[in-house]
Amino acid sequence: MVGRLAVLGVALLLGVLTGAADALAGNARVAALQVGLRAHGYDPGPVDGVRGPQTTGALVAFQREKGLTPDGRLGPATRRALGRHGRPLLGARELSVGAVGWDVAVLEFRLRRYGLGTRALDGRFTRATANALVRFQRRNGLVADGIAGEQTFTALSRRGPVRVHVVRPGESFFSIAARYRVSPWELARENGIAVTDVIVPGQRFVLPAHSRLVAGAGPASRPSVRAAIDHWSRHYGVDPKLARALAWMESGFQQDVVSSVGAVGVMQLLPETWEFVDTVLLGVRTPRDYRGNVRAGVRYLRWQLDHFGGDVRLALAGWYQGARAVRQHGVYGETREFVRIVLALYGTV
Repeated sequence: MVGRLAVLGVALLLGVLTGAADALAGNARVAALQVGLRAHGYDPGPVDGVRGPQTTGALVAFQREKGLTPDGRLGPATRRALGRHGRPLLGARELSVGAVGWDVAVLEFRLRRYGLGTRALDGRFTRATANALVRFQRRNGLVADGIAGEQTFTALSRRGPVRVHVVRPGESFFSIAARYRVSPWELARENGIAVTDVIVPGQRFVLPAHSRLVAGAGPASRPSVRAAIDHWSRHYGVDPKLARALAWMESGFQQDVVSSVGAVGVMQLLPETWEFVDTVLLGVRTPRDYRGNVRAGVRYLRWQLDHFGGDVRLALAGWYQGARAVRQHGVYGETREFVRIVLALYGTV
């Protein structure tokens, strides 16, 4: 009973904080409304949390169809008309795989910065939602069980202000990622775009929570990193163009990038992956610098290529998704996008 009351208390807190915490990156309540309208067959535009004319028009049309006052406001009657996509508030119940509702949509919107793709913002708590939640829980020192309960809601309510970068003339997607020491792929997922998309001055990018503004060059120059990739690619019989494309996608050749899930370095290796390569594939401990990271990363790519019989697409999918998951479940949609972009970068870096 105590836990249940505590969860309801957090629900009220989250209801107050949602608008303020998401002001710069879109409002989670608006995103939940967009999900609900889409579930009822109306097109509110992208689920971005921005209350634009298309969202307002879809809401007014929905209200007319339900016999409500078409005022474009999100009141109790409109929430009730949305059915299970209009209730309850985030924090009013424990959430796990299989849950559907307004609270799930709000949670999903908040989990974008932890790897949940924009296509997964549908108000349904799926395995993808759980995986992103696990990443959030790990980063916040919680039990990483993929279930949203009292502690998770409390951690969500403590979330700090969202940081935004406004694109300046002459900036590229990769130069922005390098400036804030974040993975280009992670920055792209945070904003629901592809790293190959054209960006324009004035465009706004939401920055990952762990981003940090750093002046000047990183600890290893790009030519040095490129040379290390080429050296170990030749050593392990990997196409250097493929290894460079993968490394550029993962980090933009930055050694001091650490992702929200703890992946580190140029090749963005998880610590456990790096240990696997050292222990099982190499039999030696590689230095924890860019040279060791590149060597371990290229060797791991060689292992993926061997595992999938030289199939480059499956090897890249195994790199991103995990070889076992590819074998058991096939290639996920987000993984296909990752593979597509790496191959688009082939020969360009």
